[in-house]
Amino acid sequence: MPLEAFSQSAALTFGVELELQLVNLSDFDLTAASPDLLHLLGKNPFPGNVTPEITEAMIEINSTVHTRHAPLLAQLQEIRDTLVAAGDKLNIGIGGGGTHPFQQWSAQKIFAKPRFKEISELYGYLAKQFTIFGQHVHIGCASGDDAMFLLHALNRYIPHFIALSASSPYVQGRDTLFDSARLNSVFAFPMSGRAPFTLSWDEFSKQYFAKMEKTGIIKSMKDFYWDIRPKPEFGTIELRVCDTPLTVERAAALAAYLQALCRHLLERREAAPAEDDYLVYNYNRFQACRFGLDGAITHPKTYETMSLREDIMTTLRKMEPHGEALDSTAALKHLGDVTKLWSDAHYLRTQHDRQGSAEGMVDAAIRCFRGEAMEF
Repeated sequence: MPLEAFSQSAALTFGVELELQLVNLSDFDLTAASPDLLHLLGKNPFPGNVTPEITEAMIEINSTVHTRHAPLLAQLQEIRDTLVAAGDKLNIGIGGGGTHPFQQWSAQKIFAKPRFKEISELYGYLAKQFTIFGQHVHIGCASGDDAMFLLHALNRYIPHFIALSASSPYVQGRDTLFDSARLNSVFAFPMSGRAPFTLSWDEFSKQYFAKMEKTGIIKSMKDFYWDIRPKPEFGTIELRVCDTPLTVERAAALAAYLQALCRHLLERREAAPAEDDYLVYNYNRFQACRFGLDGAITHPKTYETMSLREDIMTTLRKMEPHGEALDSTAALKHLGDVTKLWSDAHYLRTQHDRQGSAEGMVDAAIRCFRGEAMEF
């Protein structure tokens, strides 16, 4: 069926989705507890929304729509506290992090939902390997054309969000040497990567999407696993490259940073996005995944190689007027501190060394999510 019209929404409104780990507190492995947890949470009003994910050892939480950082953060903290209380009743630990460090994908159970069954039948073992945990951020767009503009104008900043959220250094019991190994699992899917270079909604919907639908490969926007994708039913673009941070405070700050960047880009004072910008896209993304804040990226317009850490700090300073206008100065300061000090990936490695085990590292991540202070 044809792609629906792009729903108009208030520009720069935003919301957050977080995929979270459900952990057995005896051995700190993942546990197939989402049916029980969702049943318990369904008995009382929930701040925001909570839904199952593809395997039973994970859930997804969604905020409502916000315009400012502080109310978003307050709601995410309320959601966290509600989840933690429910988890305590079931003796389940709940945590962030883009990967669980030692779970075995073959032990995971597909959640009993028709779409998840379809994905499992199509992608085979990749479906269970999709037991990874990401943060998605939606930004409201006044028109489909604005959505497509922002989608491509943001390509230069994708490494920022990968590095600032990176929290998946361990996979299958080993340090991968990547700060964000999670995205390697996403890249295995054929409809991942970047969106096609179309700058108008009509061209995207009536030409690209119509042709893709005609091939029979895709049926809806859900079949695309792009780094950023339009969501016409919501009137948003959706950033999908972030690992789930260890804290909701980091998650809210990342959303506020994206909001500020979109406000800046909509002023259209930067050079317009061009298809050649993507010549360096995959390598820049790799640098952010592999080295995190210590990566080096190539500017898509000038081809200048620069420190990712310094580029983030320079951009955060440029965003200060937007942070003041959007009441997100605290969020930008939070990310500035992260850039200067440590990432979640660095914290997890430090905890692995300090605790002496992967289990101790998971326990530290659970305590972070509960709101306890990070200790180095």
